[in-house]
Amino acid sequence: MINFPEKLSLAQTPTPLQPLDRLSDELGGPRIWVKRDDMTGCAISGNKVRKLEFVLAQALAEGADTLITCGGIQSNHCRATAILGAQLGLKVHLILRGTPPDELDGNLLLDHLTAARVSYYPVTEYQHLDTLFNQWQLHYRNQGHHPFIIPTGASNGTGAWGYINCARELADDFSHHQITPSVIVSATGSGGTQAGLTLGAHLFQLNALVLGMAVCDDADYFIRKVREDMRDWQQQSSVSLDIEKIEIHVNDQYIGPGYAKATPEIFSTIRQLAALEGVILDPVYSGKAFHGLLQEIRAGQFDDASDIVFIHTGGLFGLFSQRNQLGLS
Repeated sequence: MINFPEKLSLAQTPTPLQPLDRLSDELGGPRIWVKRDDMTGCAISGNKVRKLEFVLAQALAEGADTLITCGGIQSNHCRATAILGAQLGLKVHLILRGTPPDELDGNLLLDHLTAARVSYYPVTEYQHLDTLFNQWQLHYRNQGHHPFIIPTGASNGTGAWGYINCARELADDFSHHQITPSVIVSATGSGGTQAGLTLGAHLFQLNALVLGMAVCDDADYFIRKVREDMRDWQQQSSVSLDIEKIEIHVNDQYIGPGYAKATPEIFSTIRQLAALEGVILDPVYSGKAFHGLLQEIRAGQFDDASDIVFIHTGGLFGLFSQRNQLGLS
């Protein structure tokens, strides 16, 4: 019996596990299933909400009235935090990497719509993220507020519970559909989703390899980061698990030009899946990871698998700001 910490009910779960039969037939490989975590909500859709259910429960338990977090200009995590903060009556301050755009679009539009305070920093300053967090934390304390810092993507030991919980759902999904997937694939951008899935796969005996498709840094970085989150989780949990013996699997071959930069081939995959299955991906996370999965299938890397599960981590709003690259008239 696993004792989960307190969490808030913020996500619409359990999410569906949907087969992509037309695409699977077209590829001629294993049957592809999608865990529709893009359906965890409407404006707060995506994987970040699962993690924030646990992280924000901790924030409220500590008496926080102000949330400080960070990300890129089109951060899904920042958008989810801004909206959930408004729902919970909390102030939200976003530290964003980059310069202010000419117009508000996508996730950034929703950040401002929910009245989050936004501070933009060029990469040279953003690299000193701990200093920025400390600066704003002190600022709010001096004003009599109780700030709570949420790391990038809500990826830490507390946030890992979100995808341990998802793994529990997957165990029920597999039983319901009578399938035994050998691989679970997801985008990995801050490491927390992969950490939770990797832990959950062992805790709930899914007997499936968890593969993170890197969208920015290389495999060595993510192996270290996921391990750090797993260690952080173990320090605060009472679960007995030898995490040092758990293997962490990362594919870093489909990052492309860099974070939030997608190639024409990735936009082609996004168009293909939308037209064939009615599933919408984004160019930052899910589109890049799914494109990598399809390439690996075509290369015969999963010929021994009968079923593969892809975790759709959301990101719809990030697609809007790159709509000009979709090649639509």
